[in-house]
Amino acid sequence: MVDGDQIDAELIGDDPATDLALLKLKSRDLPIARIGDSQALRVGQLVIAIGIPLGLGTIVSTGVVSVLGRSMRGSEGRLIENIVQHAVPINPGNSGGPLVDSHGRVVGINTAIITPAQAIGFSVPSDTAQWVIGEIVSHGRVRRRRLGIAATTIRLPKQVVRDLDLLSDDAIEIVEVETRGPAHATGMRNGDWIVAVEGRIVTSVDDVHWLLNLFPASQSLTITIIRDSQRVELAINAESDEA
Repeated sequence: MVDGDQIDAELIGDDPATDLALLKLKSRDLPIARIGDSQALRVGQLVIAIGIPLGLGTIVSTGVVSVLGRSMRGSEGRLIENIVQHAVPINPGNSGGPLVDSHGRVVGINTAIITPAQAIGFSVPSDTAQWVIGEIVSHGRVRRRRLGIAATTIRLPKQVVRDLDLLSDDAIEIVEVETRGPAHATGMRNGDWIVAVEGRIVTSVDDVHWLLNLFPASQSLTITIIRDSQRVELAINAESDEA
């Protein structure tokens, strides 16, 4: 603590995909910060970062919200959506510290900077943090739907695009199907081209991730693929997992 006291902490769970972890402190009657609504943030709004940059002690720095709705890739390669970009000066040691609004409500968790740029920082929004906390508390991990495939983005042959009247030249090619995974159970094969999920066009692996998280975990999804120059629709129950 700031006054030199030490408090034991237990790791309840972590989520590398969003660079967040949940700790349980073995102490009572500690002051708490209220959680704000990150969706209510506006560009130009004053925000404040609190942390211990470079081991120099607790430091408060201020700036404004620069951009909302950014995407940033986490350590596992998955996109973190709705990242808050701000102009608050932060440094190594600020990571994990709060980004608060002028009322002291936590609207983000500071996670990254761009070096050697000046005052370009990024925070995971509080709404994302609350969802991650809820998943860890309820299930011990963050559940995410998955297909059980390895895939890459490709450019479709022009003849296939014309013959099938496709709305995009790009698709997702399956390069490996995980044995006993959801895609394997549905009959997906190496070399299949995914062009839509639930009728929505996909042109990148990130699109597939986003759509998998968009629908309820209990809902069966229709995956549209191209196989042997034919359009095929498969119903799949994408399982929930930590990755």
